[in-house]
Amino acid sequence: MQGASEDQNSLLTWAAGYIRRKYHKPGSVYLGVVSRLDSPVTGVLPLARTSKSASRLSEQFRAQSPKKVYWAIVEQRPKKEQDRLEHHLVRREEETKTRVVSVPNPHSKLAILNYRYVGKNDLGHELEIELISGRKHQIRAQLEAIGCPIVGDKKYGAIHSFAEGIALHCRSLTLEHPTLKEPMNWTAKLPECWRWSGAS
Repeated sequence: MQGASEDQNSLLTWAAGYIRRKYHKPGSVYLGVVSRLDSPVTGVLPLARTSKSASRLSEQFRAQSPKKVYWAIVEQRPKKEQDRLEHHLVRREEETKTRVVSVPNPHSKLAILNYRYVGKNDLGHELEIELISGRKHQIRAQLEAIGCPIVGDKKYGAIHSFAEGIALHCRSLTLEHPTLKEPMNWTAKLPECWRWSGAS
C-alpha cells in the first residue's frame, strides 16, 4: 500500500471495490487510512469505513495503544535470543530510506520494538516482533542496524532475494473497536510466497 506506484492495484482500491459490492454502494466509497504497510510487506491492515471511526482509530495509533505483531525472516541470526531495540531514526522527504543515527537530533524520532528469536528455516532466521512505536520503515531500519537485514530487503542491506516483496508480515493486530469500545484482534495467514520457505 505505502509506496505502491499509480499503475499498481493497491489494497485501498481493492478494499473500496469490495465495500462497494458487499454493501451495494453506488459512487465513491469512504475508506480512512489509519495505519500503513509498505508495498513489499504483507499482513493485517486496518481501514475505517467512516470519518468518525478514522479519527478515533488514528488517535489510538498516535497513542501507540494498538498491539502489532510482525513475523520476519532475517539473513543473520541476532546475537540475543530476545531483545528490546531502541534507535533514533531520521527520514528526510527527499530520501527513500530511513536512517539510524547514533546521536539524537531535532529531526530524529525514537523507534522501539521487541523481538524474539523463533528458529531457523530454509531462507534464514525467523523473528517475532512486537512493534512499540510506528515509524516509517522502522523494523527494516532497526534490523539492518543490528546486522540482521530482512530477506529480500535489498534497500536495507539484504543480499538474498525473496519470492515476492520482502520477508516481513504483519501477523496480528489488536485494538479497541472505535464505536463498540471492545478489544478486537485480527490474524493474517502467511501468504503463499512464505510457505515454500519452511516458515512455521
